[in-house]
Amino acid sequence: MKKLFSRQLLSLAMLSASMLPLAATAAEFKTSDHLIVVITPSHSNAFYKAESDTAVAAAKKLGYRTNALVHQDDPDIQLRLVQTAIGDNASAIILDNAGSDASIAAVKRAQEAKIPVFLIDREVNANGIATAQIVSNNSQCATSVAEYFAEQVGFKGEYVELIGRTSDVNAHVRSEGFHRVLDQIPDLKMVSQQSANWDQTQGYNVMQSIIQAHPNIVGVLAGNDTMALGAAAALKNAGKGEVKVVGIDGNPDVVRQIAGDGPIIATGLQQATQMAAMAMEQADQLLRTGKTDKPEKQSVDCVMVSRDNSKQVREGGFGMR
Repeated sequence: MKKLFSRQLLSLAMLSASMLPLAATAAEFKTSDHLIVVITPSHSNAFYKAESDTAVAAAKKLGYRTNALVHQDDPDIQLRLVQTAIGDNASAIILDNAGSDASIAAVKRAQEAKIPVFLIDREVNANGIATAQIVSNNSQCATSVAEYFAEQVGFKGEYVELIGRTSDVNAHVRSEGFHRVLDQIPDLKMVSQQSANWDQTQGYNVMQSIIQAHPNIVGVLAGNDTMALGAAAALKNAGKGEVKVVGIDGNPDVVRQIAGDGPIIATGLQQATQMAAMAMEQADQLLRTGKTDKPEKQSVDCVMVSRDNSKQVREGGFGMR
């Protein structure tokens, strides 16, 4: 009986000892020991500032250390920033990248350093190197905007399209979404299609040239709200405030025009704040548990914003109340 009792005590002791490393590991995880690096294009664009601010705020709320960096849409700067994050022993990187092809090397560099990368807004043309690619459903977004645009111009007339940076897959997906709708309408004719590289100043300059060549246009489809703002300003200066402009993003300045009487009448609101929050939530889960239970490719639907629902957009834009 004594031998049996002794064996039981020994078994319990061994079981307790085997559980100690697990308990210690769980107890040792401190968010303050981990650095989350958030890298986006310039914060002068309100969209990128909103996603960066959201990710940083979510990380800080959980107790993580953070560093917010800007790559200026330059792949070389982006690669240097990723290398800096590696040197700083970052635990995770949240990245709105600088080009679907040009960013592959930077993401791979982080992967090789065993730092998970959570892509937001823009995807890369490679699978298996990022932990997550959380992007807007750009096709759905562009299609809904094009349908509203066609209705508002009466399904007829000449229109122009401003497309984004040609190296960005989103620019092509949005343009295809526009044309999936508009090319089916025989009385709508595109008379010009030019890139303004997602930029407001370029949108203004390109639009000025288009107005001179095509004075009878009834509308403008812009691949993002920043270009839409430039186009709207050019149209206003030319005395053509009746020309209808639509964009994509959910920029607060655009939403204010939509709610008022500006030439911009609609936008496909990308939920930038939701995508950034999702990335941080999944980064936290991965660091705590070693997995996220989410697929790599994740799509977030846009919200078509017109005057009817413009008051429901959150004050900082890029999300609904």
